[in-house]
Amino acid sequence: MQLLKLPLILLFIGVSVMQAQELEGTWKGKLLVQGTELPLSFDIDKQQDDTYKGTMDSPAQNAFGMELDELVLEKDSVTFTYNQFGIEYKGKLNNGVIDGIFSQGGQKFDLSLTKSLKTVPGNQSLPTSGAELTKLANWDSGNYKYKVEDYFARPKARTFRFSPNGKYVSYREKDDNNKNHIYVKDLETNEITRAIEEKEELIRGYLWANNERLLYIMDKGGNENYHLFAANIDGSDQSELTPYNDVQVNLLNELKEDKDHIIIGMNKNNPQVFEPYKINIKDGKLEQLFTNSDPQNPIVNYLFDKDGKLRGFARLREGIYIDLYYSTNDKDYEVVKKIKWDDTFSPELSYSSENPHEVYLVSNLNSDKSEVYRYDLKENKELEKLFSNKDYDISGVSLSRNRNYELDYYTYEGEKQEIVPVSNYYKKLHKNIIDKFPGMNYSIADKTDDESKYLVFVQSDKVYGEYWSLDQKTGGFEKVYNLMPQLKPEDMAEMKAITFMSRDGKKIHGYITLPKSALNGEIVPVIVNPHGGPQGVRDSWGFNPEAQLFASRGYATLQVNFRISGGYGKEFLKSGFKQIGRKAMDDVEDGLAYVVKQGWVDKDRAAIYGGSHGGYAVLRGLTKTPDLYACGVDYVGVSNLFTFMETIPPYWKPYESILKEIWYDSTIPEEKAIMEEVSPVYHIDKIVKPLLVIQGANDPRVNIDESDQIVSALRARGIDVPYMVKYDEGHGFAKEENSIELYKTMIGFLAKNLKTREIQVEELKN
Repeated sequence: MQLLKLPLILLFIGVSVMQAQELEGTWKGKLLVQGTELPLSFDIDKQQDDTYKGTMDSPAQNAFGMELDELVLEKDSVTFTYNQFGIEYKGKLNNGVIDGIFSQGGQKFDLSLTKSLKTVPGNQSLPTSGAELTKLANWDSGNYKYKVEDYFARPKARTFRFSPNGKYVSYREKDDNNKNHIYVKDLETNEITRAIEEKEELIRGYLWANNERLLYIMDKGGNENYHLFAANIDGSDQSELTPYNDVQVNLLNELKEDKDHIIIGMNKNNPQVFEPYKINIKDGKLEQLFTNSDPQNPIVNYLFDKDGKLRGFARLREGIYIDLYYSTNDKDYEVVKKIKWDDTFSPELSYSSENPHEVYLVSNLNSDKSEVYRYDLKENKELEKLFSNKDYDISGVSLSRNRNYELDYYTYEGEKQEIVPVSNYYKKLHKNIIDKFPGMNYSIADKTDDESKYLVFVQSDKVYGEYWSLDQKTGGFEKVYNLMPQLKPEDMAEMKAITFMSRDGKKIHGYITLPKSALNGEIVPVIVNPHGGPQGVRDSWGFNPEAQLFASRGYATLQVNFRISGGYGKEFLKSGFKQIGRKAMDDVEDGLAYVVKQGWVDKDRAAIYGGSHGGYAVLRGLTKTPDLYACGVDYVGVSNLFTFMETIPPYWKPYESILKEIWYDSTIPEEKAIMEEVSPVYHIDKIVKPLLVIQGANDPRVNIDESDQIVSALRARGIDVPYMVKYDEGHGFAKEENSIELYKTMIGFLAKNLKTREIQVEELKN
């Protein structure tokens, strides 16, 4: 039986459309091919510029998202074409039905298409109207020096990068429609070219592939299925390199020695596992480098060298163990180390040693804190311990490709970011930078291949961020760009590190950002802001636009690195396992008690706000300690641990056992009871304080159902819960207009529920 051959490779081509308003939607039908039904689906979308794009799916042949070359409606005549495989469909539109002929390769088939309404995630009856959210935002009515936009409008220009040879500098620049295009400036002629135009979907990141070509990634509406695109620096030869539906791309190796290829990971063959591919950055031609054939025990990490050879990989075994494989001959891989998922064993190939198997290793196998070693992978033994810190994990090492991979510095994060220079070259460079920018954090945003120019990014708790160019030969600095010049450092609040003891005797670190009124002795309201993650994540010292907005309105911000946070050693991390919503929340509550005791904040005017796990902590805080907080803001937070576990994205599925070790396992009766205890949706009756809920409809991590559940349950009790949903966002809002609306609504909600009635009346008068 001969079936139609439909392509698996998509084209990235615009669609010509006339009068296509009636076509928007999904059209479905079935071809009858030699007695076999072949379902087809055409999905038609309206673009921001009033043009339309269409895709075709053939589920029976596992072909999805094939972009149509032409889509035309003239009166009642419809034409769809897909030129690469000679596909054409012509029909007549009549009352929601298209009757026509599907042609391919000289064969013709009758095809009738019926229109079905496009569905969006979640219960569309639940979100609060824009008018009501605007009323809420209007509670922020004081005469303030800075507006919400001053903190959350995207910088006019950002993300500066040098070309490898230093001839060009690239950057993103925002236009009047809040689109952030990528420009390239010739540093000799000062000529500026727009290389990449941002359209409906956001450009999520970009890099230089070589001196002539740029790479960038985009997803659809925040669904995190990232696709890889490429363009020449003059804007020509733009193409989508990974046009595969429901596939996520991640970068594994830039291959600096090969200007035409990079190595990427994709879950193309199985949505649960990622496999490595060498991809040509000009034409998208793929070469699969290894097969990840066992989804029950998948490879979770690959170790490629600078020439693209696969030297080793890490395989997850039985859900929670990791076997590290290494090859001494580039073909046979043997297990050299068996560890558990929460151990650290992170090798970086050395290249500077005569021993080809020597690596720099960050590991905590022999200690509580991660340390740095010279290590021989072939012999599976430590050669030398290089560096450690008694209080904090070492996070990494930096090598110089230009100087034969000389070890330049170690990094770790204590109260602030710390860089420990090693090479004489970098000691001089480091001193030059810290002398120029005392008391600030810095990072090397980019450098030329020959290290003649450095792009240094500096930031502090009061400075949003500045780019400076450093000429290595002269040691001179030149300011490239101040990201937020409107925010004056002298007006910003100080972020102060704090340390306190938890109720069970554990040392806990965190930060408090106090408004100037608190520094003058006033006791102020406080926003308790638990971080996301939660495992291995931590809050850090630096500029925090949320905390600065809150300070500008007279609120303090408390950030607690509760047990399970990263950077404080293995024991501290593991002490938070199976304690989410319990002892981890105790730490947050103890942090609030500490700052109240210092006389900084008002215990009766404490709000709780957070995103992701932080959003869960909001809901858990309002149910665990109903009288502790005056109000809460839940941003893409989990409300039901059972449904959260059931709706994880497919590429999280191999890590389900790890999730159960971190959170809880519902198959164990005792832990199932804990899940019911700490799932806020089962304790709706305890939520007695005002709550604002915010959600991205396309969130692949925390399904919109998590927010819908909590809003529906509260409204069923007659409680009005303002609920903001954006249908073009995912796990957090990325579009500028949505982000600004979010913070205007949030700051209005906080003003309504935190400030005294006397203050509210006075501000309304003003």
